[in-house]
Amino acid sequence: MENEIVISLKHLKKSFGDFTVLNDVNLEVYRGESVVLLGKSGTGKSVVLQNIVGLLYPDEGEVIVLKKNVPELEEEDLLELRKKIGFLFQSGALYDSMTLRENLEFPLRRHFKKLNDDEVNELVKEALDDVGLLPAIDKMPSELSGGMKKRAGLARTIILQPEIMLYDEPTTGLDPATSREISQLILKMQEKLKVSSLIITHDMECAKLTSDKIVVLNEGKIILTGTYEELSKSNDTFIKSFFTS
Repeated sequence: MENEIVISLKHLKKSFGDFTVLNDVNLEVYRGESVVLLGKSGTGKSVVLQNIVGLLYPDEGEVIVLKKNVPELEEEDLLELRKKIGFLFQSGALYDSMTLRENLEFPLRRHFKKLNDDEVNELVKEALDDVGLLPAIDKMPSELSGGMKKRAGLARTIILQPEIMLYDEPTTGLDPATSREISQLILKMQEKLKVSSLIITHDMECAKLTSDKIVVLNEGKIILTGTYEELSKSNDTFIKSFFTS
């Protein structure tokens, strides 16, 4: 449904001790939209994501995800909501003791207990094929490069067919060519699954390739929202720093 808001943050505030990380953050993500949350390191971008999935709770404000008020959910309802949200961590967060096949089988067997072995195997192969890792299906995480681990983490996330994807610095630590590959893969999954995506990054190439709109966070507040082209023409010193670094 177009124009349906799937993530709504209103007057979000979050502090740790005397340090205010988020100060009156307002953000909306629509169904099927890809939004980049841009900001320097340490400005609270990851804290935004953690509030969305209920890993942290706001001091003030509202967090509505898929029409659910996250801070008010009971644990069981929060777990149900999380099934609809894919979260790609910076590290890929693979289980070191499991092969790629086993890493992808794990969430399927946990959340979809009615699937038989053939159905699980087919879904695993499809997800790995989508990210170009089918030949590595029986490899261990220690045998994978950094870019391959990111792709494997994405495959394990999308295998549950989430409605929302959250990406935490998906290209950090990668060389430019691999970063571009991951950005293009995010775009491919966006188009295939029709998910709503929130991508936090300070990588402007990633932002350009993946975003419908960009939201800029600075000193705990959103200071500007626009397309990549609009931001590239900004005269604001902080905004210009992303295009010149």
